[in-house]
Amino acid sequence: MLDAFRDAFRLPDLKRRILFTVGVLFVYRLGAHIPTPGIDPEAMARLFEQGGVLGFLDLFAGGALRRFSVFALGVAPYINASIVMQLLVVIFPALEKLQKEGEQGRKKIVQYTRLGTIFFAAVQAVGMTFWLRNLGIFTGSVFGFITVVITITAGSVVVMWLGEEISDHGIGNGISLLIFAGIVARIPEAIIRTWELMRLGEMNLLVMVIAAGVMVAVVAGCVLLQEGQRRLPVQYAKRVIGNKMYGGQSTFIPLKVNQAGVIPIIFASSVLLFPYTIMRFFSGDLATRIQNMLSPGNPLYMVLYVALIVFFAYFYTAVVFDPADTANNMKKYGGFILGIRPGKPTAEYIEKVMSRITLGGAVFLAVVALLPTLMTQLMGITTFYFGGTAVLIVVGVALDTVHQIEAQLLMRHYEGILKRGKGKSAGLLKM
Repeated sequence: MLDAFRDAFRLPDLKRRILFTVGVLFVYRLGAHIPTPGIDPEAMARLFEQGGVLGFLDLFAGGALRRFSVFALGVAPYINASIVMQLLVVIFPALEKLQKEGEQGRKKIVQYTRLGTIFFAAVQAVGMTFWLRNLGIFTGSVFGFITVVITITAGSVVVMWLGEEISDHGIGNGISLLIFAGIVARIPEAIIRTWELMRLGEMNLLVMVIAAGVMVAVVAGCVLLQEGQRRLPVQYAKRVIGNKMYGGQSTFIPLKVNQAGVIPIIFASSVLLFPYTIMRFFSGDLATRIQNMLSPGNPLYMVLYVALIVFFAYFYTAVVFDPADTANNMKKYGGFILGIRPGKPTAEYIEKVMSRITLGGAVFLAVVALLPTLMTQLMGITTFYFGGTAVLIVVGVALDTVHQIEAQLLMRHYEGILKRGKGKSAGLLKM
């Protein structure tokens, strides 16, 4: 692996992309420590010591919400805008037509998403500032209120821009990497706090050993989920073109068990967090009751969380994978699945198989996302948010980034970072 990383830095273009990504992540982490004017940081720290949903919200902000920095909203507004835009593209034919117009249509969709990000950021900024005012953490004037709203709205736009810059000029998916950086940056602090509690005898060593074992099992499950695939055997007929013969070989179509990656987790969490933010506009028993119901660990939250994960797993798979297009390409080049007629029957067969493995992957995704949370509640661990959501995002983004670096290396005839030996077939899932 060290040789592979050395090879990566030997390539000027790949080296530039990696260093650019690291530089943008450094700027993002720097912005997470720039305080918003008018907020009492000590009062915010005392508020977050209560735990609950605040720790979950701060997970996606990378610690910026705890400090209420200029990047306090993190990537949540951009994710909400992306979800709404993708749903609108499916609902409205005009937007679907626009998306299929090529580069120009894609740019317009991106522009609409950016405008949606500003809208969601402004709404969430107003809600959070009202919430802090009701708690007495923010006591500024009307001008100070407007200043805070504009500051964190602008910070959210900057985060969106940083993510797009990584996607365009760096390595990996920019928004996912920003979430990844925020989660990983909190690990050293959590380890130190846990060690201090164990040293003082306030935390049981056996509990931490069990928690570490569950964490290792969840990581292994995440890797299996991300790498597992169903291989459909494809046979290509022999064709004579000029004086040469083409085809006649056997290959396969790799259908990933989790085609959508960590997107269902991120989207489901963002959808559930948005109404929680809206409820901060209101006070009273009803608003408090709704906030409690939408808090992580609540039975209603868990049911909605699982349902949304399954929904977004199917939805995003349908967006990124088209069985009809795959079947047409196979038919065009003389390929067919044994026992299945080319064309529409092949598309229907691929769609059927994809639906089955997506259901298995979505259910497994939901189980992995909820299991650590349930274990945390039973063990009473409060020093860090030990959730499957964070583990899934970290593992998924890390594997995706490594695969992209590996693809760049293999394209230039270097050996990849991950060793792909015969034993890799053990990670394949058959359904």
